[in-house]
Amino acid sequence: MKGIVRLASLAALLAVSLIPAQTALAQPQPAAAASQSCTLNNGIKHVVSIVFDNTHLFRDRAGVPSDLQQMPNLLNFMTNNGTLSDNEHTILISHTAGGILSSLTGLYPDRTGITVSNSYAYYSAVDGSVRFSSAFKYWTDLVDANTGTTDALPNMVTTGGHNTPAPWVPYTRAGCDFGAVSTANVVLENTGTGTNGDITKVFGKPSAQWTEADNSNKAASGTAARALAQTDFVGIAIHCPQGGGICNSATGSRPDSLPD
Repeated sequence: MKGIVRLASLAALLAVSLIPAQTALAQPQPAAAASQSCTLNNGIKHVVSIVFDNTHLFRDRAGVPSDLQQMPNLLNFMTNNGTLSDNEHTILISHTAGGILSSLTGLYPDRTGITVSNSYAYYSAVDGSVRFSSAFKYWTDLVDANTGTTDALPNMVTTGGHNTPAPWVPYTRAGCDFGAVSTANVVLENTGTGTNGDITKVFGKPSAQWTEADNSNKAASGTAARALAQTDFVGIAIHCPQGGGICNSATGSRPDSLPD
């Protein structure tokens, strides 16, 4: 099976404690504080979803171990702790962005806006020319994430031209924190501090995060200072419930603000 393989999902609930590392996105608190207001069904406190991109469950050739067999610790964990179904298939056309976003939303790509991924072409609303855009953008970014002039629709667009509902909303409305690492579009995808930059839209201007990113973006290329914002902000996020959990609107990612 090729494409996105959901090795653990909402159907595989693991009672583990998720305490984030100390980053610019969140300051760690005691584990008890993270679960006091979090209310999911049947007393569940943590849901862990692990997605592997382009992982083969079976051997392509008889004498060559499959991808999963070459990761024996993972294979043993799955064998000893759950059930593995080989009848789960990614969407078509199978590609990284489309597969991950379908897993997060339960929607086919024609309903998430990412019909063709990992990049796509669109016609400019200004002059009709063909422009190109990336499927990998923060959930509320526009097709034209720089100015919004050549296409002002959301990159993640669904019926009626609306932004596709974000997957963290059910968790944050239940008082739970929603953390993500290296997961398409639920984490920051750039360090932009302009009007449409991810840092500006998520943390606001002025903010400590915006100042750090702005200084980092102005630093000399190839230096640690230039890489600081990319290291601190891109690829990891914690979406916070209103007024609680392990982070808040001042230190974490944007609080729940999108409609279901």
